[in-house]
Amino acid sequence: MSEKFHAELEDTRAHILSMATLAESMLRDSVTALEKHDTGLAIRVKERKDLLSEKNDILEEEVYQLIARYQPVAKDMRAIACALKVISATERIGRYGKDIANVVIKTPEDSHYQDLVSALSLPHMSELVLSMIHDAILAYETGDISLIAHHSERDDRVDALRHTIFRDGITYMMEDPRTITRCTNYLMVARYLERSADHSCKIAEKVHYMVTGERIEIR
Repeated sequence: MSEKFHAELEDTRAHILSMATLAESMLRDSVTALEKHDTGLAIRVKERKDLLSEKNDILEEEVYQLIARYQPVAKDMRAIACALKVISATERIGRYGKDIANVVIKTPEDSHYQDLVSALSLPHMSELVLSMIHDAILAYETGDISLIAHHSERDDRVDALRHTIFRDGITYMMEDPRTITRCTNYLMVARYLERSADHSCKIAEKVHYMVTGERIEIR
């Protein structure tokens, strides 16, 4: 039974990694769409949302079926708990990608104000967040927890940057009220990116627990 369980668990892990890749690509493409004001790309990001939700439901059911059939314990149960967290966290990350895509679609293009995206350091913030997500997912795939060893410090940098973006955004709005709608939308993007980083931390916590049996809190 153990051999069959582990074979099925590995199949499920491969499916989860496919979902994680989808979610990561949605967030990455949404930020690219934001930088270039590419509404076509933003629409394509939104179109992936249904596939993401479908994968979420199917994979949750796969994991529940593994629990029901094999009643895993110890390290195997930790792998199951980690799988469920990766599913839920990556689903949220993908949805934040969809939310950013909505911002792109709803924010009118204006070349005079488009440089606000860079001025507010959103591309830099997205690079930090996407690198955290990538490393957390890779740690889940490989079991290499050195990839997430500095996740807490990286999350602190993202949090600090979000506060800076908020202050800068308020300044822009006070100096030029015509930027209020645009800046408000971009501050929401910063919030979505911050929350995506938080979800990568949750994945990292569960990966660490899966590999070592020790619970840690990354915040």
